[in-house]
Amino acid sequence: MEFGVLFYLSVLFFSGLFFGRMAKHCKLPNVTGYLVGGLIMGPSVLGIVPEDVISSMSIVSSMALGFIAFSIGGEFKMSFFRRVGFTPIVIAIFEAVTAVVLVVIGLVVVGYSLPFSLVLGAIAAATAPAATVMVVKQYKAKGPVTETLLSVVALDDAVALISFGFSVAVAKSLTDSSASGSLLLSILEPLGEIGLSVVIGGVLGILFTIPLRYFKKESNRMNIIIGFVFMAIALSDTLGASSLLTCMVLGAVLVNVSNASEHIFKIADSMTPPLFMLFFVLSGAELNLSVIPTIGVVGVTYVVLRVIGKMLGATVGAKLMKAPDTVCKYLGPTLMPQAGVAIGLSLVAESIVPEYASVIRAVVLCGTLIYEMVGPAVAKVCLQRAGEITV
Repeated sequence: MEFGVLFYLSVLFFSGLFFGRMAKHCKLPNVTGYLVGGLIMGPSVLGIVPEDVISSMSIVSSMALGFIAFSIGGEFKMSFFRRVGFTPIVIAIFEAVTAVVLVVIGLVVVGYSLPFSLVLGAIAAATAPAATVMVVKQYKAKGPVTETLLSVVALDDAVALISFGFSVAVAKSLTDSSASGSLLLSILEPLGEIGLSVVIGGVLGILFTIPLRYFKKESNRMNIIIGFVFMAIALSDTLGASSLLTCMVLGAVLVNVSNASEHIFKIADSMTPPLFMLFFVLSGAELNLSVIPTIGVVGVTYVVLRVIGKMLGATVGAKLMKAPDTVCKYLGPTLMPQAGVAIGLSLVAESIVPEYASVIRAVVLCGTLIYEMVGPAVAKVCLQRAGEITV
């Protein structure tokens, strides 16, 4: 008997509910339970949900990440940046660049070529905001660490794209002498992507305020939110911009230009829990346990040094900017999660150093598995110790 997509969706929803509750009993964040539930139901363990069904639901990930980015953008209030200055920007640069540098040095030391080390090392800069945001929302975390964390993970995507563009350009020039003329173009390409994302998100953010003047009912505003977030994702994908950055800018512009923004983000928070749960269960189902034995020394080097780099860079950046002690001490470990952006960059990396394509893919997928499983629990502990959640 063949079941349709709706049957598998119901299986994923029920597994999310069950394993989310089990995680709560184990004093772990719900998102950890969602990921475990998806892993167990997916092809890697029980195989109840087939791989082709999971692949056909990629639109769920796009929608969920769009709303998560929109929510993060809502934290970018100008009043916050007037209060903290350039602190989140400096921390984001330091934590991303330090992770890249440590991973590149580590890979070269264990015997890998510089082009390969640069390309794989550049992926280390990326941080996944989704799991972190879920932990913050579940426990209603508030305080300097939470504020800084949400700002840093938002900025991290831009820093990761720039560092990856630079590393790829250098790697190309080392492996292909004919590519040296396009070195500057390769470095500037990510800047163009970021600029385009800002323009699309900014324009949509301004346009967002127009229908808000005429539609006051919550149901109507819910439709407006969905329409603009979907439009931001679609335009970004069509024009070659970053949908994550575009949706973040959309939220950031809205929160600073509209008096109704608080109501809008409250509505968005109330309507997205089922979508977020499904996204994480699907993410868990996509995780592949078989990649763990294949990563070897290069994988261990990447996984360990990336975490050390994130922690060290965040601490140094926070101390330089004289951030509160709790930020200096606890921010770094919360930056562990890594997922969609890193996987996307790994696909690009495979065309730069094709001889290492399988190694890069395995390392990034294994890193995603480890970081996504461990990261939410680490974030919870850090925010607890910082005194910003009481659970």
